[in-house]
Formats: sequence, C-alpha cells, structure tokens
Amino acid sequence: MTTQTSSTDSLSPSFVVAISSRALFDLDESHRLFEREGVEAYSQFQIAHENDSLRPGIAFPLVKKLLHLNQLSRELNQAHPDDPQTTPLVEVILLSRNSGDTGLRIFNSIENHGLDIVRAAFTNGASPFAYVESFGADLFLSTNPDDVREALGAGFAAATILPSTVAVSSDSELRIAFDGDAVLFHDAAERIYQEQGLEAFAASEKAAADRPLSGGPFKPVLSAIHRIQAAFPAEHNPIRTALVTARSAPAHKRVILTLRDWGIRLDEALFLGGKPKGPFLKAFGADIFFDDQTEHCDSASNHVATGHVPHGVANRG
Repeated sequence: MTTQTSSTDSLSPSFVVAISSRALFDLDESHRLFEREGVEAYSQFQIAHENDSLRPGIAFPLVKKLLHLNQLSRELNQAHPDDPQTTPLVEVILLSRNSGDTGLRIFNSIENHGLDIVRAAFTNGASPFAYVESFGADLFLSTNPDDVREALGAGFAAATILPSTVAVSSDSELRIAFDGDAVLFHDAAERIYQEQGLEAFAASEKAAADRPLSGGPFKPVLSAIHRIQAAFPAEHNPIRTALVTARSAPAHKRVILTLRDWGIRLDEALFLGGKPKGPFLKAFGADIFFDDQTEHCDSASNHVATGHVPHGVANRG
C-alpha cells in the first residue's frame, strides 16, 4: 500500500479534512429510524425536520477547532476573510450517504452552527469514498468502517470515529494525539511483536535504532499539522500534538530518531510500556486520538474522541 504524501492535486494547498455527516452531527435517532422502517420513512423524517438543527456529533468539537485555525491565521496576518489571496489553512468537506434532498437538514445545521463548510457530496446511499480523492482530502473521518477501510486501502489517511466520551472544553487549543506503529509509522515493528513476542521486538528495535522507521498512513497528516504549527509563533501555538505509544525503553530511541529524520516535532511523547492509554489521553486533553488497535481505542474512547485506524497486522483477518 502506498500512502498519500502531499495534496498537490487538491483544490487548494489547505489541509483538507473530509468528514461524514454522522461523525459531524448526532444522527443516531434518524439512523435508528432508517434501520427500523427504511429509507422512505427516514427521508420523510429528515424533510419534516429540516429546519431543526442537528446536535453536535463526536467529531464536531474537533471540526470547530480545525476551522477556528483559519480565523486565527487571518488575525495573525491581518487578512480580510473575503480576500481572494487568503488561502485557508484548513478546509472541511462534508461527505454524506444522504440524498441531496434529505441532506438539506445537514446543510441547514452547518449554517446554524456557524461552521464554514461550503463543499459537500451527497451520494444517496452509495459509498462516498470516490470523492475523497476528488476533493483532494488529506484525511477522511467516518463512522462507516467499510468506507474507512476502502480509503486506507487506496492510500489515504482515514479513521472510523467511534462512540466516545467527549469532554466539552472551553480551551481553543487543538490537541491531537497519535499512536505510533501502524499509524504514524509502518507496521513492520508491530509485526515482529505480534508474531515473535516482546523480547524479539525489543531486540529488533535496539538493533535498528539508528534506522528511521518507514511512514505509516498518518505520516502525511502529521506533516500537514506540523506545517500549520509553523505558521504560528511557537510561544502562542494553537495546536499541540502528542505521540501516545505502548512502546517503552529501549524501543523509544528509534521513534525519536525517526521523527528527527523526518524533520517533524511532536510537543509531547508518552511511552507507556503497555499501560492503558485512556487516562493519559484525558490528562493530555486530546480532541482526537488515532490508534490501530481496538484494545487501545476502547480505553481511549472512555475519555476522549477516538478514531480507529483499521490498518496493519493487528487488523488482519
């Protein structure tokens, strides 16, 4: 599998995030109606309630903070929002399995919540995956695991947004946390651990400590976030990143040297040696955490919004 390395074919040089309507808004009630009574009842319900704003979904706070970066950038550069020369740092695209007709409620909700989202694709039940590439998305977030797997298989960073406990924060700082192996990095080291055990993994990582790890599906996402961070003063940066990994010493050395080789900094690095990740992510205050293993996602989702990355050896079979 090859991963995206840039957005040179994007509609803009922005960091482009494609998100499903069920990740952005709470559509559980109408989805249950769809499963219970079918598409016609669902359509009638959405049309009847199209002027009723949908409640925020799991990823809503993340999207709000991402879009707020554009305002902060304009203020920093004293740019007018309508200036055609002003390129947003972040663009959010809506991808929805709704039809255009039933999707009107979603667009009304976007407007009512004051979200600057202007591009969307409504596919009337079909997978919206094809439009991830068309919109030049760097990241795809969805509640549909099949769509996410399809995107990952095609080389895009993607994650399934899980039912999670989301703490409401008044802090405008955006905090994003990543797992290492099979997310930021290739899963080669994880394969050794899964197939040969901890001792073999530790020996292999110690022997290869000076060889940088290959990039995983979320390396381009981390690179894009690093570029956005560089647009702001270091002492007043609106983004904070963290690596939260089950690795411990001596396997930490290769990770640190890899990030140095990539020219990417992370604000925090937590080497937990197998301890549950959830409490640490709560302490970090993550707006989103990405991990490939369901065990770690289960721990994380009790504390913060969590995206499962169904990639690598831990997700085979």
